[in-house]
Amino acid sequence: MDTELTRTRRSLHAVAELVLAGPQYRTSGTIRLRVIPGGFATVAAPELRVDGVDLVTADGRVPMPGQSLGALGAAAGVSAGAPEGLYHEGCGAEVDEVVTVDPAGLARLESGFALGDRALRVFAPDAVPVLWPEHFDLGITVDEVNYGISPGDGYLGEPYAYVGPWQRREGEFWNAPFGAARPLRELSDVDALVTFFTSGRAAA
Repeated sequence: MDTELTRTRRSLHAVAELVLAGPQYRTSGTIRLRVIPGGFATVAAPELRVDGVDLVTADGRVPMPGQSLGALGAAAGVSAGAPEGLYHEGCGAEVDEVVTVDPAGLARLESGFALGDRALRVFAPDAVPVLWPEHFDLGITVDEVNYGISPGDGYLGEPYAYVGPWQRREGEFWNAPFGAARPLRELSDVDALVTFFTSGRAAA
């Protein structure tokens, strides 16, 4: 297991959930986030984004490594904390947890999200990819099938693409408990990802 990647993923997940999505939900009633060049951002007020190792606020840039989630929230003028009453899993971080970012892990996670965002928009032009703070995955739903990118989790500890039908399917394509998964290291460009999603749609 790549421990630096795991720590970086947890920290970014925590920032997404506690510093961006939670305050956005309390202000604007939505937890949806979006992938942007270099990172991810809110879709409504407060306007916040992660760009590389920095949290970008209305007042400037705040380097995240070494800062607690609570301190980042204070720097952004918000009260850090996860959305309440919507889900029960999340990253499990508390506001005093300190952000740790490994440059190589950061680059790998951000490039995976960027690649996934492009591929999902090619695969389903009418769908808008959402970065969900609960599992920190980027996804869309088309005809009761979820398609997306995970930066890694308890199932697979590296970035992967997935197809998850709402109803369980049987067959060779379906290799994961939730449907189908392929590591992004095996799907290195937009065409390969679109082909995987298209195969999932056909199999579903």
